[in-house]
Amino acid sequence: MSQKTEKSGGCLCGRVRYRAMIDGDDAYWCHCRMCQKATGGIAAAFVQVEPADVTWLSEPDWYASSPIARRPFCSHCGTPLGFAWADGKGDMDLTVGSFDDPSNFRPVAHAGCESMHEAWLDTSDLPRQRSDETQSIVSRWKDAGLEVPE
Repeated sequence: MSQKTEKSGGCLCGRVRYRAMIDGDDAYWCHCRMCQKATGGIAAAFVQVEPADVTWLSEPDWYASSPIARRPFCSHCGTPLGFAWADGKGDMDLTVGSFDDPSNFRPVAHAGCESMHEAWLDTSDLPRQRSDETQSIVSRWKDAGLEVPE
């Protein structure tokens, strides 16, 4: 068993912030239709945590996404922040992308595979382009008097 480390995260606009004690770097993909709809993506990338290990520095809004689940999010910017069981039992999930530094997390499993979109799993052969090399993005940030963020 590894030592838990503290990681921080929050929403895009910064209104909702959290700290979480994380045990390792394991993450997973959930491909179920509810997670697809809740995130607007082809899957949700989650880190599983014990609810007692999450401290909300500013409270999220909560959406009852089904009779068995609820999801924390920011009602100001729309960032999905996780998943929790409605009965309050068991672990909860935090979205990988909401961590301030998600770079160490690694997917170790797939859940909700009945709705998996296989064509989106291995995209390693697709062309890649950085945001700071995309003129339509660079010019808009420059017009706003700013550099392209990472």
